[in-house]
Order: sequence, then structure tokens, then C-alpha cells
Amino acid sequence: MVVAAVDLFIEQGYDVTTVAQIAERAGVTRSTFFRHFSDKRDVLVAGQATLSHLLAEGIEQAPASAGPLEAVAAGLERASNEMGPLNRELGPRLKAAVAASAELRERDALKHIGLADAMTTALLARGVPEPAAHLAAEMGVLAFKRGYARWSETDSGTTGLAPYTVAALAELRAAGAALG
Repeated sequence: MVVAAVDLFIEQGYDVTTVAQIAERAGVTRSTFFRHFSDKRDVLVAGQATLSHLLAEGIEQAPASAGPLEAVAAGLERASNEMGPLNRELGPRLKAAVAASAELRERDALKHIGLADAMTTALLARGVPEPAAHLAAEMGVLAFKRGYARWSETDSGTTGLAPYTVAALAELRAAGAALG
């Protein structure tokens, strides 16, 4: 249903796309659509709870000696390793759909806040002080976004997402150090 919705949002615009059209394109009934989503906006946050859980789980499972950013890197690896070819293919189309709609940009921003909250909570549970936990989580969200964008725009179908998100986090860490 996500692919059908995103394709329709791109083809005819978010505002004029109806749930009935999404359901028809996906080959399901309206009631099936509403079993999975409360409305068409929720299609964009499909999987957010799972992604938040995977990020937090990776942070929780990082070695006790790991600093905040190493723990975030573990979270990025854990979540990124669950992303497959469909996620890669959907990236540019999803980006185009979000860019074309103010409502979808707002929903996307809320998604990122939720991801940061999940990582912050996991870092706080590890004993990371609050300001450092928030900063590391925000860097993690930015690294995920940057890594996912690069990954979904590359031609190499054999490389998973994890190297891209971890490299993006390393770049952000270096940029932070350069701020000095």
C-alpha cells in the first residue's frame, strides 16, 4: 500500500489522492487500508515504530564501553540492516512526494522527531547525560537521513544501507569536531 500511495502522490498530488484510489491501486479494500492506516498521511510513517524500536535496540545492545556516538552507530547499523531493496527503490519517490506537499513535509518532520526521541530514551537508559543524549540522537537522525538519501540514489544494489548511515555519522562527528 505504501508504494501505491507514494506513486499516486507523485502522479496526481497528495491533496487529490483518495484512500479509495490508494486501496484500488494496491489491490485491497478500503477496510483493509484502514486496518493498517488511520488516514492517507499515516502511509508515510509506515514502519516508524519498527524503525524506532530497531534504533533503540541497537543502542541498548551496544557494548557498555561504547560512548554515545558509538552507541548511536550501533543503532544505525541495527536499523539499517533491516532495510532492503524495496526501501532503496522507494527512497527517491518518497522524497519527491514529500517535497511536493506541505502536509507531508510536516508529517515527515514529526517522524524524525519520533526517531530522535526513541534514540534519546535509549541513550538516557545507558546513563548518557541528557544534553549529550539529545545531541547524539539528533546526529543519529541526521546521519540516517543523509545515509538513506545517498544509498537510495546510488546504482550499487549490492551494498546495504548500514555503511552509508555509519559513514554519514562519521562525517557529522568530524564536522562537529571542526566547529571546535
